[in-house]
Amino acid sequence: MEQSQEKTMSVHQLNQAVKGWIEKLGTIWVEGQLLQVKSSPNWAFAYATLRDPSKEDSVRLTFRPQILQALPALPKDGDRVRVWAKPSFYAKNGDFQLWVTKIQPVGIGELLAQIEQRRASLAQEGLFDVQRKKALPFLPGRIGLITSRGSDGERDVLSISRERWPEVQFEVRNTLVQGAGAVPAIIAALEELDAMPEVDVIIIARGGGALETLLPFSEEALVRAVSAARTPVVSAIGHDRDRPILDDVADLRAATPTDAAKRVVPDVLAERALVSDLRARAAAALRGWVRREARTIEALRSRPVLAQPLRAIAQRGEQVEQLRARMRREVRYVLQHEDQTVRGLRGQLQVLGPAATLGRGYAIVQVVPRDGSEAEVVTSYEMSPPGSQLRIRVADGSIVAAAMQNAPAN
Repeated sequence: MEQSQEKTMSVHQLNQAVKGWIEKLGTIWVEGQLLQVKSSPNWAFAYATLRDPSKEDSVRLTFRPQILQALPALPKDGDRVRVWAKPSFYAKNGDFQLWVTKIQPVGIGELLAQIEQRRASLAQEGLFDVQRKKALPFLPGRIGLITSRGSDGERDVLSISRERWPEVQFEVRNTLVQGAGAVPAIIAALEELDAMPEVDVIIIARGGGALETLLPFSEEALVRAVSAARTPVVSAIGHDRDRPILDDVADLRAATPTDAAKRVVPDVLAERALVSDLRARAAAALRGWVRREARTIEALRSRPVLAQPLRAIAQRGEQVEQLRARMRREVRYVLQHEDQTVRGLRGQLQVLGPAATLGRGYAIVQVVPRDGSEAEVVTSYEMSPPGSQLRIRVADGSIVAAAMQNAPAN
């Protein structure tokens, strides 16, 4: 955009330019909540505000009073309507408004169709998937409660919860629960409670009512805020037959505020009774187990191996003694047999050995090498040339001699 002062516009030029841009939009349908209707048959114009129920945005409406008088019933503050209007800009004071030529109340059937269409679209995104559901704590220390001040829903949740568990603590945020401003107020309270680490679960509660009064709990902005919350959220809206989209996205749906209190807070009496019952069952199971084990031990003790535990050892001792005696007999027999064998061999050795031969007058002649090596038995005359040193072994000793001459046998 040009920043030069030569391009500066006057207020009149600016308003005329804006008026031209806005009027190019043509006539359009706009839907919202009708608020602050000011009309009289004697007035030339009637005025109202059209508000987006899920946001803080609103726009001023201007129309003929006869348009309201032509409706079957005069709309009330908070009614959902659809207007056929042309955006207009009053250049004199820079005022933006919609010039309305037709007003149509949005019927129950249309509202239900819109809710179901929105429900299907959000379900397709996966906002209602079971995997996204967060488990509620068994015993929450502090519960966040979002509801209207002094409502039956608030009294039911608080009274039932404290009857069931007197020590339970609450963080209560009173907000609008219907009409204009309900959705932003509930979202703000939800975000505040979700940011508190001591809050373990959040209950959004409202009593029953007509479909139009429950519309804020089907608004997309609130549904997405609940889906984004880190703290588990319980939806307790209306009666069991009511089914706003909040029920689908919440981590737990309760049929009523009373049901929400019962499902979030455990009953101290019931829990104590359960603990007593479990203790009794555990004690009975333990006693039964002890009895069974005692019978098993008694049966084991009655067996011979346990009645006379040393009997097996004594039997084994007798077997060991028998084996030892048998082993001794076998060893003695082997020794005697081997002794006889040795004696026989010794007799044969005496008869056949060289000592017996020497005793009969024979001798063993050995030549002693000059290099000092072992003497060798002379088996040929060539082994003892003249001058060789000889050792002659007889039965009772040995003789050293020298070879004087050798000759072969004749």
